[in-house]
Amino acid sequence: MTVPENTSQALNKAMMEAVEFVHAEGWDAAPTLFALVPTRLLADQLPDPDDAAPLTLVVQELPGHILPGSDELGDYLSRLAWPAEVEGVVLAQEIMFREASLADAPARPARLFSGVLRPEGVELTLLQLRPTEEELAEAGAFAEDDIELRGGPEVAPGVISALRFGLEQDPDPVD
Repeated sequence: MTVPENTSQALNKAMMEAVEFVHAEGWDAAPTLFALVPTRLLADQLPDPDDAAPLTLVVQELPGHILPGSDELGDYLSRLAWPAEVEGVVLAQEIMFREASLADAPARPARLFSGVLRPEGVELTLLQLRPTEEELAEAGAFAEDDIELRGGPEVAPGVISALRFGLEQDPDPVD
């Protein structure tokens, strides 16, 4: 059974692929932007198209000087206009995260994954905390391979809005 391209299930699958891609690159990385393109449009260009994945991640080049969580990143995202073939967008960036319930706790490095699809309301944000040295020591040799994700509504509404804005723009405005 194929999954429709514009569903929460399709976005979930694409987000997990983005998490695995970024995790393989390691920590202390620049932001990564992915266009989500229907796999059926790219099937003849893929060595082994995965029928179970309705969307394929296409990495987009970001200017190297743009820092994660910066106003410059937000400005850059707000100037993008995606063609109709792009069903959605995922942004992965490293941030400093502080637990809202632990006001006195220090901020920790984390990865923020934010994704949206063209239909209004299909969005997802996931957070991956960077393990501390103590957590790595306790967990053993393969602790870095363990990916623990958190999610929830309204985690990064500004990022979601910026990504959605690019999907709503006409990439070829008529003068």
